[in-house]
Amino acid sequence: MSLLHLVVLAPFVLAILVPFLFKYIRQVHTGWFVMILPLTLFIYFIQYLPIISRGDTIHEQQPWVPSLGMHFDIYLDGLSLLFALLITGIGTLVVLYSIYYLYNKKKEALGNFYVYLLMFMGAMLGVVLSDNLIVIYVFWELTSLASSLLIAYWFHKERSRYGAQKSMLITVSGGFAMLAGFSLLYVMTNTFSIREIISQADVIITNPLFIPAMLCVLAGAFTKSAQFPFHIWLPDAMEAPTPVSAYLHSATMVKAGIYLVARLTPVFGAAPQWFWIVSGFGIFTLIWGSISAIRQKDLKAILAFGTISQLGLIMSLIGLGSAAFHYDVAVVGTLYYTATLAAVFHLINHATFKGSLFMIVGIVDHETGTRDIRKLGGLMTIMPITFTVALIGTLSMAGIPPFNGFLSKEMFFTAAINATTLDIFNMQTLGILFPIIAWVASIFTFAYCMLMFVRTFLGKFKPEKLEKEVHEAPIGLLIPPIILASLVIIFGLFPNLLAYTIIEPTMASILPNVLAEGERFYVNIYHWHGFNTELFMTIGVVLFGALVFLNLKKWSETTFFLKERDPLNWVYDNSLVWIVSGSTKVTNMQMTGLLRDYFVFMGVFIVGLMGYTMVKYNIFAIDLVNIAEVSPYVFILVIVLLATTVLLPFISHRITAIIATGVIGFLVALLFVVFRAPDLALTQLLVETVMVVLFLLAFYHLPELRKEKFTPRFKLTNLLVSIGVGAVVTLTALSAHAMSYANPIQSISEYFIENSYELAAGKNIVNVILVDFRGLDTMLEILVLAIAALGIVVLVKLRMTGGEDV
Repeated sequence: MSLLHLVVLAPFVLAILVPFLFKYIRQVHTGWFVMILPLTLFIYFIQYLPIISRGDTIHEQQPWVPSLGMHFDIYLDGLSLLFALLITGIGTLVVLYSIYYLYNKKKEALGNFYVYLLMFMGAMLGVVLSDNLIVIYVFWELTSLASSLLIAYWFHKERSRYGAQKSMLITVSGGFAMLAGFSLLYVMTNTFSIREIISQADVIITNPLFIPAMLCVLAGAFTKSAQFPFHIWLPDAMEAPTPVSAYLHSATMVKAGIYLVARLTPVFGAAPQWFWIVSGFGIFTLIWGSISAIRQKDLKAILAFGTISQLGLIMSLIGLGSAAFHYDVAVVGTLYYTATLAAVFHLINHATFKGSLFMIVGIVDHETGTRDIRKLGGLMTIMPITFTVALIGTLSMAGIPPFNGFLSKEMFFTAAINATTLDIFNMQTLGILFPIIAWVASIFTFAYCMLMFVRTFLGKFKPEKLEKEVHEAPIGLLIPPIILASLVIIFGLFPNLLAYTIIEPTMASILPNVLAEGERFYVNIYHWHGFNTELFMTIGVVLFGALVFLNLKKWSETTFFLKERDPLNWVYDNSLVWIVSGSTKVTNMQMTGLLRDYFVFMGVFIVGLMGYTMVKYNIFAIDLVNIAEVSPYVFILVIVLLATTVLLPFISHRITAIIATGVIGFLVALLFVVFRAPDLALTQLLVETVMVVLFLLAFYHLPELRKEKFTPRFKLTNLLVSIGVGAVVTLTALSAHAMSYANPIQSISEYFIENSYELAAGKNIVNVILVDFRGLDTMLEILVLAIAALGIVVLVKLRMTGGEDV
């Protein structure tokens, strides 16, 4: 196992130690111990910048389940390194921020908080560094789990629990769809390796499973990255503590879908469906999020819809960038890869300015006790440092020079304008929609940036509406957003610091084989391009955005502004109601409380499934020639066994019923002995003896049975199901026996006989099957029993007095 593998696993290892640190080292805030890890990992990943900038990649192999094609392989290129730096770099700042944000809250379960945070960090590193699709899926679902736990951190709040459940249901459902897409890719390529799948992209696109696989993968990516119409979970996720919002919902988790789309663009990017779906959903999410943000009253809600909008922007750019796959190498120029360049650059910029703004909102909430813009105002003079950082982040998000957001926003305009010149996919006519929507969405982006900034820091100070005496935040809370705001300025003034260190290698990962061998993408980012269309679009954004903001009061009483919640929430909420009511009805139909009904359901299912399989594959076969002779005493055993079984329902005394049940078990054990299965006989004898003794001890202390008159009733359903099950099982046994002689090579028993000692070094075939050949089943059965035992122990030992989990 390489050092990169240990890097991915390190957060999980530290997560195991955190509860002990929190419990036994109370003098030091647990966050100080946690912060060491992301900082160390960030420094570690920085050392790969020279290697990756040269165009090299790192591939470390670690077999996991080789027989199923699952390997924990690490692949480090420009794209994965960019995300690894974001995950660890922003993670370091978030942990530092959380130390001061949660410092004075004595009742906070900080041990839980940092365990969840580390679990999420490790899962995200696993997603972006893994080369195997199944491994990615495992880490993908871990991010959903950790995210839900972090959102529900303040679980005593109903809105926190609601937001956690919502994010879990939507993102995990998308993850299941993504898994189906991964499975289809495996069917087409016979590999789970992303690198090998990319190498077969030309073959995959002609496969009939290509479109279903693409749609399933996009469903997973869109749900995770809050693309319309799956975006509704993100605003409710803002119930999480602000450090969580700054980390998960601006820089990392919501960008996991962006990563997946970028990573698989070489596989699907040549398809026109990919171009339209990714760019179309992205551009619509952009405008939907920006318009929705303008009607919010909560600062985090504004940032939430702003994040949705910005994610749509990046997604649309990746879709537009896939046009590069449709042109010859000779004509691929700036026109066709500006979109990908803008996507990569804006992904970095968004992490800096949105991360700082989330932290600023947390500071405002921390110091004033509210995030409601109707109660805020005039904080500029009271909180000057917070005001300055907020100004930098807001101007960058609004796309105002000289900050980094302006540069990537101008590149976005360029990519949208270039889209109208593409001679593919009817873009000569439909392409005009991209610059129009981009411009309108940018107007609303400017307007909601002014809304949150002006209503918070300018205007009249309203101390009577605030819960706390307002003062500037402590330096510990200010350092992380100051660092991010400094990066906003640095990347704005010196954008080419990133040009060939990280941006160009990332572009090469998204658009491999687009350029001729040995060539590199030309990256030169600068502010002044002359008086061009993009500049006039920006001027229009500022003018019309200001007009929208200045006229907000005229629209504040309209239906649009009064309904802050997204209308698609109605679909989600009612869907849950329908699902719950429907499942309740189905459950009530099945769970009748009668054991007879349950046996009927199981019997019908067995008859239907096995009968259908036997008919479909025509496996009915009866061979009476090779049947061994049955000794007379076997018939005697069977007759006694049947007689005891038939008499059992008519026995009214408990002790007699237990003894009769034991007789049945011992007779079965005797049959095992007769048929030369001593292991099974011994197991049956031990289990039956223990069960009889336990039943006798338990029933001895129960009250006497009430004497009730029992009248057996004939039920045709019972008779038919019983006959059906008996017939199907008998036919299955006879057919299996006949086919074992007809095709002895295909018999699985022969395989076990030949390989038990050779492969598992065991002479007892039954034990080898349970421990080795079916070892995973046995391990999972033991795990289930262990979980059940643990639950019982907890219930026995738990003594709730109230307030333990607060």
